[in-house]
Amino acid sequence: MRQRPDSLTDKAQIHFDVLVAPGYVLLELAALIEVLRLANRVCPNPPFSFTYRSLKGGPIASSSDATVQTEPVSTHPKADYLFVIGNSDPDHPDLSIGRVVSDYTFRGAQVFLLAEAASRYIDEFGTADMATHWENASFLSERGARFEAKLSIATEQGQVVTCAGMEATTDVALSVIGRHISGPAKMTVANIMLHENIRDFSSMQPFSGAQLTATGDAKLDQCIKLMQANIEDPLPIQQIVEALNLSNRSLERKFKAFFGTSPNGFYREMRLAKANNLLLNTTMSVREIGLACGFPNGFSSVYKSFFGVTPFVLRRERRAASHR
Repeated sequence: MRQRPDSLTDKAQIHFDVLVAPGYVLLELAALIEVLRLANRVCPNPPFSFTYRSLKGGPIASSSDATVQTEPVSTHPKADYLFVIGNSDPDHPDLSIGRVVSDYTFRGAQVFLLAEAASRYIDEFGTADMATHWENASFLSERGARFEAKLSIATEQGQVVTCAGMEATTDVALSVIGRHISGPAKMTVANIMLHENIRDFSSMQPFSGAQLTATGDAKLDQCIKLMQANIEDPLPIQQIVEALNLSNRSLERKFKAFFGTSPNGFYREMRLAKANNLLLNTTMSVREIGLACGFPNGFSSVYKSFFGVTPFVLRRERRAASHR
């Protein structure tokens, strides 16, 4: 069944098809779905929807006996993304999905193959620049695979992305939603999940030495942490650059390169993202939310200028939608 949340602008949603094999890894499925669910929870207009699929449809059980009801894979898919959740058997016939991958990529979707699904694809069609879980990489090597799999958490080759899976699924899912929502909204999702450092695709799997940074830039990480620690009483940017021993221009360049915005713009969006989460998921008054997020005056006007609707109207509409 197509899982669509109540939405004020349903037609604009980005859709994910989630293909599960029998005995799928529940952790990987949950990591993806929770990222999508939380993004829908913290954004004023839920941006994502998803459908569970399998090759033939029907109930599919995970290795831990959790079952999802699935629809058959379509030969004319309309999803924006396909995530393939493997199981513990790279030789399982349901992981031989070259035709499915072609059907999705032909229609413009990007395909993410996790762990065993990635190693099966590498074995059948792969190149030297594809990643899988380190256990599967060893398995491929022992079997004399044509290529040695990468040990980064993911590699992107156009429309096909191969991934390590397991907990790295959260990093991959956060990266994908970050293409469609603001940086502060993405970080709000990560914070709710208690996911401290969002790794990029090039980060090595932990046993090889993980990149312990959220952005790949230590100074930028420090700046974001200072902002996160000072939401209620925002710090002047000048005070932040002095604490980091940076120039204003240097910090501007870093934010422009990584987030496409200014430090002030990012800081404001971060505070608005927190405000939006409080608005939609607590009973705090609008004035209390404004104060808690560093907007002692004019909160409703700032909120409307960014989200296109006042906080009062959005809260009323979301509450009405939840009772339909």
